[in-house]
Amino acid sequence: MSQQYNQFKAMWSIGKATMRSIFRSPQAVFFSLFFPIVLIVIFGSLGGGGGISLDVAFDSESDTTNAVYQAIDHTPIFNVIKTNQTDIEDRLKKGRITSIIEVKKLTDVNGKPQYDVHLKTTSAGQKDLRVLQTILRDIISNINAQANPTHDNYATVSQEEIPGRVYRSIDFYLPGMLGFSLIGSAIFGVSFLFFSLREALVLKRMFASPISKTYIVLGDGIGRILFNLTTATVLIVFGKFFYHFTLADGFITFLELMVLCVLGLIVFMGFGYTISSLAKNQNVIPIYANLFMFPQYFLSGTFFPKTAMPDSIQWLINILPLTALNDAMRKVSFEGAHLFDCGKQIGILAIWGIVVYAMAIKVFKWE
Repeated sequence: MSQQYNQFKAMWSIGKATMRSIFRSPQAVFFSLFFPIVLIVIFGSLGGGGGISLDVAFDSESDTTNAVYQAIDHTPIFNVIKTNQTDIEDRLKKGRITSIIEVKKLTDVNGKPQYDVHLKTTSAGQKDLRVLQTILRDIISNINAQANPTHDNYATVSQEEIPGRVYRSIDFYLPGMLGFSLIGSAIFGVSFLFFSLREALVLKRMFASPISKTYIVLGDGIGRILFNLTTATVLIVFGKFFYHFTLADGFITFLELMVLCVLGLIVFMGFGYTISSLAKNQNVIPIYANLFMFPQYFLSGTFFPKTAMPDSIQWLINILPLTALNDAMRKVSFEGAHLFDCGKQIGILAIWGIVVYAMAIKVFKWE
């Protein structure tokens, strides 16, 4: 009596073969591991957190009727967060805003109005504090010159620091480099591999074998996920020990980052399957892949904050899959959020996954 064909064993064999082939590819290892490490070294050596605009918020007790308040509110470099006081203070402690600004109305000895611009900051916001203070002094100086040139103390700037995490440039760049590595490896790797297998009629032969189509795809996916989780682990360990990358809850945060990496990989591989089927030859695969990837490199907060982009396209930026992945990894790693706190980002990835795999199933070809 013949033994029943073991689909799981065949799938695992394909997965191991895929992983070995990727590790033996110098190009795959370079762009998935060494190139992101080089970028981490470059960006990790830079000072600051990569911000172009300053995220600030007003204290709920601020006097809103004065010129200083209005000037701050309308200065383009300030991205003023307007939400409830509890949320603002939570953001400050997690390093998501530079300072909470309270504009207090005072009275000087001559009875003239005077204001104190009180800055509440944390250690996480120290990287931008000097810039913020300089801009505020310029604003006050301009108001003095225009409205009250004989009174030098129209407003003063005071500061208070509360406990908070130290925010380093690596805390911004390393999650971006993880996303950069995952999306490139998944899309280029899958699209080139399946196109080549189809052209060489290997897929056709595999389809004629006892293993089902589902297990063929799952086997390749497992091998690719194991490879990328290995490279992601190396990147995180490298960032942690050489640049003090923040893992807010230690090993739990690391595991949650791994889960996010798997979710991102699954979605990005779907685009690879779709591109491999739509491409008529190998020369157009990089074109299709880069049309999808390159805009996200520059819009999704990989190399610089997405807040640097115009407000008119923020809605588009926030629905991109790489944006969702980058935002979720930063919330988990630095802010100490957990997966259930990243429902919005995971939901966006899930929607992209459903859409792209529906497309992949429709267009996928075995020969």
